[in-house]
Amino acid sequence: MKLYDTQMAPNPRRARIFIAEKGLDIPRQEVSIIEGDNLKPEYLAVNPWGTLPALELDDGNVITEAPCIMRYLEALHPEPNLLGRDPLEAARIEAWERFCEMNGMQAVGEFFRNKFEPFAERAMPGYSGVKTIPALVERGKQRVAFFHAQLEKRLAESEYLGGDRFTAADITGLCAVDFGKGVGLPFPEGNQATARWHAAVSARPSAAN
Repeated sequence: MKLYDTQMAPNPRRARIFIAEKGLDIPRQEVSIIEGDNLKPEYLAVNPWGTLPALELDDGNVITEAPCIMRYLEALHPEPNLLGRDPLEAARIEAWERFCEMNGMQAVGEFFRNKFEPFAERAMPGYSGVKTIPALVERGKQRVAFFHAQLEKRLAESEYLGGDRFTAADITGLCAVDFGKGVGLPFPEGNQATARWHAAVSARPSAAN
């Protein structure tokens, strides 16, 4: 296997942390989004969508999208379980994992892409020719504020996002929170439950990936 990766982006980090939690050693190939390497023919031959990460299997098949890579690797390596041990737990984990992606990472991305000059013609991931919209910077900030509020509410009543143990929901939540912090949208200082959770998940060795 080989993971097509980019160190600076949150989606590939989700895959890296998941792989580390599984105790796997998968070679990586760096593909620079900033330089536009993901839009060059060499990478588009691997993933025509131009997005990262992508997991290339030994037989040449390619799995795209972090949640799909997680599901594939969980099926091959069931322990430690990160996607749910029964239908209800699996549904709760996936709900929070999706929430953190759609309302966390995508919201931060909306803020970041529409503000960051190198993405002036790449407002959407995976392809070029789409201009940024300055008004979406403020909307992104509002969406991130909603995300942080919901995270705080959940973590005030639950040790982890998916329940009482670390799961894929926490991986995506951590990547979303750290992405926001990295571009100037940290969670509010008064969010004590989030701070407790963030310290715990950040202390895991896998979080260094």
